[in-house]
Amino acid sequence: MVNKASKNKMWGGRFSSDSSKLLQNVNSSIEFDYRLFEVDVEASIAHTQMLSHCKIITKKDSLSIIAGLKRIKIKFKKGNFKLSKELEDIHMNIESALSKDIGDTAGRVHTARSRNDQVATDLRLYIRRKNFEIIDEISLLQKALASKAEDNYKTIMPGYTHMQTAQPITMGHHLLAYVEMLSRDKGRMIDCNKRLNESPLGSGALSGTSFPINRKMTSKALGFNNPMRNSLDAVSSRDFVLETMSSIAICSVHLSRLAEEIILWLSDGFNFIELPDNLTTGSSIMPQKKNPDLAELVRGKSGRLIGSLITMLIVMKGLPMAYSKDLQEDKEPTFDALDNILLCLQSMSSMIENMVPNIKNMNEAASRQFSTATDLADWLVQNLNIPFRSAHKITGEIVSLCIEKNITLDEIDLEILKKFDERITKDIFNILNAEKSVIRKTSEGGTSPKNVKRAAGLWLKRLKDEK
Repeated sequence: MVNKASKNKMWGGRFSSDSSKLLQNVNSSIEFDYRLFEVDVEASIAHTQMLSHCKIITKKDSLSIIAGLKRIKIKFKKGNFKLSKELEDIHMNIESALSKDIGDTAGRVHTARSRNDQVATDLRLYIRRKNFEIIDEISLLQKALASKAEDNYKTIMPGYTHMQTAQPITMGHHLLAYVEMLSRDKGRMIDCNKRLNESPLGSGALSGTSFPINRKMTSKALGFNNPMRNSLDAVSSRDFVLETMSSIAICSVHLSRLAEEIILWLSDGFNFIELPDNLTTGSSIMPQKKNPDLAELVRGKSGRLIGSLITMLIVMKGLPMAYSKDLQEDKEPTFDALDNILLCLQSMSSMIENMVPNIKNMNEAASRQFSTATDLADWLVQNLNIPFRSAHKITGEIVSLCIEKNITLDEIDLEILKKFDERITKDIFNILNAEKSVIRKTSEGGTSPKNVKRAAGLWLKRLKDEK
């Protein structure tokens, strides 16, 4: 005699016993996929309306199902919805609650639908929504950077290559570089949303359905551009997850680079900026410390976000068509990545908005290490018609002499300079300080204050117009 008393009532018809506790623990995803609750209800309502429209279920049953789903949604939002691990996932939890609410009619909601196309639809809806949040947060960070750049369009600081002082730049120019990077990050997220915006709903387990459904109707109701064209692809593809996580990982690298610079700028070796006390922490043993923990955590989380992408790539790399339970492993790294990139963006916006530049220290640092040597070489080319390689050699020799005499370029005697080329005039001193150096960098995309002020203004207008 087969015991059918306590098996999973959603799928246990052919089973003679309950799942083991071990299987339940490994198989259950309710601890993390509960966050798909709202989109699952939305998709179920759209599916039910379509079933009624196509006369697959009665109007009366559809109204009962939809009313029940709406009651469950309210219950969940109030925190009164009890989740059951035995029911495995959020989809089964909702359907079970619906059955308790309206009876056997609840079973009709799953007509012409599988959990395979259901979860694929829910995940697309959820990621689309979170991607829009990320896009908005990127815009806010861009605005903070562009505003700070506009305030510091003529603030001089050293530019670096190989972490060695290279040439003077403006702080505004430096900050606008990240605005540009973030613009590309935002473009990737927007493009990703365009590609994921197709509906898997109605694809069934893998082969479609024999019911006369209208997939265009559910697609439109859920804000998708169109139904996916192949049912196998619809239920098994997760490239929309990979693309989202790839875009997040790239963005996190940009944030990590900026976080590293904030950490450096706050250090005693630089002392270029200050952060308010409420965005820093202290030491449990060293009372004098003021630590940039927020920036360090942004830097650290980039590794976590890159790791989430790698996790998903490895999960996907060996999967045959169509659905395999491995795909349940897409949720935790995806949810973690979405949550943490939002935290990183918000943290960075707060630091940029509240940081105060130490203008005096930056200006002094910009004048060290012969940072205007390239300007000297350019002057020789422009005024004496010397080939740049020759000018480069002469300038290197002048720098070497300054090092020997322990003086700066603008402290060298004109008569000594004439020994390198008798045509050199006192006009050369007009380009040997940091401020005059940046003023001369007027090429498109250059660091001149005029350029920076214009670029910051254009970005602020563009970001305002995006709303």
